[in-house]
Amino acid sequence: MADVEAEISYPLEVVYCGYCTMQPELCEYGPEYEKCKDWLQENFPDMFESMMSLNDGDAEGGEKKKKQKRGGKGVLKTKKKAEPQTITIRRQQRNKKKTVTIIKGLVTHGIELPAAAKRFSQKFSCGSSVTGEDEIIIQGDVTDDLIDLLEEKYKINEEFIEDLGMKK
Repeated sequence: MADVEAEISYPLEVVYCGYCTMQPELCEYGPEYEKCKDWLQENFPDMFESMMSLNDGDAEGGEKKKKQKRGGKGVLKTKKKAEPQTITIRRQQRNKKKTVTIIKGLVTHGIELPAAAKRFSQKFSCGSSVTGEDEIIIQGDVTDDLIDLLEEKYKINEEFIEDLGMKK
């Protein structure tokens, strides 16, 4: 036991990855392992060589380490920045006299749907709700006022707004 304590020098120096800020031994469980390996090879080549020889599995029976296939590794989802697409506005008849206005395409212009639905319900004094990934349903026929609001408040050019009229 005295031999083990003689090998350790205090204070301990711990190396942290410059890319993911974890210890290099734990980088393989992070989302960007290849970039972490590049950083480690550039900054600590001796540590990189020793870690890669351990990961190859040559010391343990010659079998290579299997990659995990299900769960475990958290992959960061990146939001794709899409070019602004046209916003479509259409009316749909619910019952005999009731209509709703359906608006799609606001997400591509950077508009948060819950906040927009709340603003629409306050502005038009009616109910509105977010349904689906990129769709807001507003109770009543408010297409003309909605187009004006989109142009004034959200600064959306009218070339990006398309009124489809009444659809079934």
